[in-house]
Amino acid sequence: MKRKIKRIAILTGGGDVPGLNSAMRQVVDRARKANIEVFGFRRGWSGLANYRIDGDPEWNRQWVGELDWGHVRTIDRTGGTFLHTSRTNPAKVREKDMPVHLRTEGIKYPADITDTIVANLEHLEIDALIPIGGDDTLSYAARLNQAGYPQLAIPKTMDNDVYGTDYCIGFGTAITRSVQAINDLRTPIGSHERIGLIELFGRNSGETSLVSSYLANVDRAIISEVPFDVEKLSELIARDQKNNPSHYSIATISEGAISTGGEVMETGEEDAYGHKKLGGVGLWTAEKIKEFTGKDVTYQQLGYMMRCGPPDALDRMVAMNFGNLAMDMLLDGASGLMTALQDGKYTTVGLNSVIEGVKRVEVDRFYDEDEYKPVIRRVQNLPMFLR
Repeated sequence: MKRKIKRIAILTGGGDVPGLNSAMRQVVDRARKANIEVFGFRRGWSGLANYRIDGDPEWNRQWVGELDWGHVRTIDRTGGTFLHTSRTNPAKVREKDMPVHLRTEGIKYPADITDTIVANLEHLEIDALIPIGGDDTLSYAARLNQAGYPQLAIPKTMDNDVYGTDYCIGFGTAITRSVQAINDLRTPIGSHERIGLIELFGRNSGETSLVSSYLANVDRAIISEVPFDVEKLSELIARDQKNNPSHYSIATISEGAISTGGEVMETGEEDAYGHKKLGGVGLWTAEKIKEFTGKDVTYQQLGYMMRCGPPDALDRMVAMNFGNLAMDMLLDGASGLMTALQDGKYTTVGLNSVIEGVKRVEVDRFYDEDEYKPVIRRVQNLPMFLR
């Protein structure tokens, strides 16, 4: 017998990407047509953590509120998330992040406040939750799933590294933005006959660097999965410049790339999921290339430009269809699942799959470790994004 769904809630966590608003709009549209109320938790899991069961209504309105058609009717025209976001992890709350009303004497940090999260959901009479996020945000969704709370998750991340799905909301737009930026940067790099190095987001997965370099036809691509020899890269990219009739060359590099014998370049303190802020490998590599070759190098870190603005057509389509699929599953009485694309088809996988593996570039199939460049061939029967 199917559960009667009367009220659901949505939250978005982690980094913002284009397409989040499109997914949420679709969920609200489907829900209202099924006479289901929708609530939104603001600032990701932080909204649930800061909600107070016996709290002042004015306080709680900062963290949770009802979503009707008027709230979401036009949000798909913009990027980001209108519910805002955070990197809160209720399973490992640090002392400085603990909501004031939950601080008690003798509590050990990091603290797991999952019992509070479940109690808040039950108090609000939320029948099912739709968390939208990357592997960090959804790793806590898996923790909540193990606690028995009904959920239907939607994967998003421009790195496209959530395990269990070939595609995540935000990836297509990140590639579109990157390819456009690379092509635009050919103007100053080519005009000055320089070597260009463009750093792209990508912590553990180098798929953005791989796919962007492939589509933009750059000379070399450094990815997170393969340590690189900077002196060898310098020789290759200098040779590319010499052989180019326009006297310039371009390489891309993932922000999580590691030089041979080196380490990931990070700064600052760890966030709630154990990550420090990445950055520095691109600039360091650019300086080394100049040192080894004696050539002028133009370095550009694309960073947030990769995920700003409204979604492209692909991300809009996937986001809307993930929203549709999530509602299909909930209306059919399912829970504990994540929407996914596998072999080019929409499907669902168990939510716990998020924490059961890692998703990385298949180096043997798509990358030449000696030449530092993508190798794409024999694509027959492969899905659109080669995964």
